[in-house]
Amino acid sequence: MDKQDLEQVYKENAAVVYKYLFCLTHDANLTEELTQETFYQATKGIHKFRGECKISVWLCQIGKRLWYRELQKRKHQIVPIDAIEEMESNQNFEAQYIQNIDKVELFKRLHQLDDKTREVMYLRLTGELSFSEIGEILEKNENWARVTFYRGKQKIMKGRT
Repeated sequence: MDKQDLEQVYKENAAVVYKYLFCLTHDANLTEELTQETFYQATKGIHKFRGECKISVWLCQIGKRLWYRELQKRKHQIVPIDAIEEMESNQNFEAQYIQNIDKVELFKRLHQLDDKTREVMYLRLTGELSFSEIGEILEKNENWARVTFYRGKQKIMKGRT
């Protein structure tokens, strides 16, 4: 692939990769970093792309591996107390809590779901991806994504996970 082809791949897929990674991280800055790193790694490894899936799926898989690597790094880091205090002083948690009480309850219930169901729910609700795209990203089919989403929705509505 030449430079123009790579630029076109970026233009066509950057938003999908960003949405997917944001669903995983819930952090805009980290998502931006991971998105850029995803395309950097894809550029380095474009010869490994065999065309067996859509390029957006391949890119999301690279992004997911980078996210898991980031999680491993964070497991071994200790957050300084100063950083926590600074975050608390910059935000009015009480106002945010009142404003987002329904969202908090939803995300609590989502968090209690099994990993695959939670990932499907996040991709559909916050990533606004189609069931077909979700199936491709998770290396399943569209029907599996629909059923998993439906079952997850039922568990959340019943209040049990």
